[in-house]
Order: sequence, then C-alpha cells, then structure tokens
Amino acid sequence: AAKVVASDETGVRIEGTNSYHWVFHCKDAVVHQPDYSRAARVADEMMAGHEPKVWISDRYSAQQNHAERHQTCLAHLARDTAFAFEHGSDDLPFRFKLWLGKAFDLARNITGFAVLTLARKKRDLEKQLEELLAAPAGCDLARELQAKIGRARDQLLTFCDYPGEVDVTNNTSERKLRPCVIQRKVTNGYRAMWAAQAEADVRTTIDTACLKGANPFDVIIATLA
Repeated sequence: AAKVVASDETGVRIEGTNSYHWVFHCKDAVVHQPDYSRAARVADEMMAGHEPKVWISDRYSAQQNHAERHQTCLAHLARDTAFAFEHGSDDLPFRFKLWLGKAFDLARNITGFAVLTLARKKRDLEKQLEELLAAPAGCDLARELQAKIGRARDQLLTFCDYPGEVDVTNNTSERKLRPCVIQRKVTNGYRAMWAAQAEADVRTTIDTACLKGANPFDVIIATLA
C-alpha cells in the first residue's frame, strides 16, 4: 500500500540456473524475493494490483510502468555520462554532467526550499535539459547519451514533486542487495529454491525491523522463539 516504492535485482544461481534476487522497499518495509525470472511479472505479482504514486529504479524495462510516475536513478545516468565524457570527443557529455550536478544539489537540499522556489528551480532544470537534448552532438557516444537521457526525460525530476519522499538515486536498493551479492560470491548460489526463499525471508524480517531501529540479533531470536 506504499506511496513510494523502490526496487532492484541481482543475479544468483538457484538449482543450477541463472536466477535473480529481487528487493522491493518503502519507508516502512523491505521485501526480498528470489525468482527464476527477471521479467516484469515479478514486480506485478509483488504489488498484487497496487499502483504506487512513484516507483524508483534504474532504466531496466522490467522495472518500468509499475506506478503512476517514475523516478529513474540519476546515479546510473551519471556513470554513463562520465564514460561518454572520458571516451568521447564532444563537450555535450560534460554539459550533461553539469546539469546532473545541479539536479543532485537540488535533491540534497530539497526540503529547505519554499514551494515557489522549488518550482522555479525545477523549471530552470527542465529548460536547460530541453536545450541539451536539442543540441548537436559530435560523436556517437554523445549521441547515444543524448538519446538515453531523452528517453528518460519525464523521469528525471519526479523527486521535485515529492520533496523528501523520493530519492534521486536507487542506491538504497543496491545497498540492500549487497549482502546477497556477497553470499553469491562466497557460495555460488543455492541448490534449491526453498533455501533461496528462506534466506530472503530472513533478510525481509531483519531489514524491515531495522527500519524501526531494532537490533538484528534480537529480531532473529524473537522470530525463532
């Protein structure tokens, strides 16, 4: 029933096949879910018909169209921009880098602005973005970056309409998946789906309890008891 939901997924081996460990979270709960698929079906089943106001994720297509609006991860676009700037021969990626820097600055201080000031800053960013998307690009990397950002243009500044509620990146989801990535590197996966589901249940219980300031060890003991 959350207003804002974020999601991400990472690869894992389950029963000898390439599978995925998903995470979905909001301000009150975290849910880990293993699945053999990376398709949008997993998110649809998790939401059970509920459509949040905003969904936060990267640009992967399976994590799109699950909410009324979307906030794409600006950190992912910043990495693509840095690559195009370092390896390309055009100054357009640098201009995009400066624009993203302004967006990050706005997100960092967003709760300190008055409503009218925030609206003005958003309009300024939208105008600058429109100019960048219309600018001529001198190399393939710059053109590819321009096209990628252009496809996401309606998802870049959603956070401005929900001050303090919508993160500008999906780093929180990536941090919640980090223990799963470590587990994958140490064990190379699970021999059975029930084992993957059991670990997901443990992480769901602990991560949700930690949102409320609970001690992980105490939560495990209380759950087992």
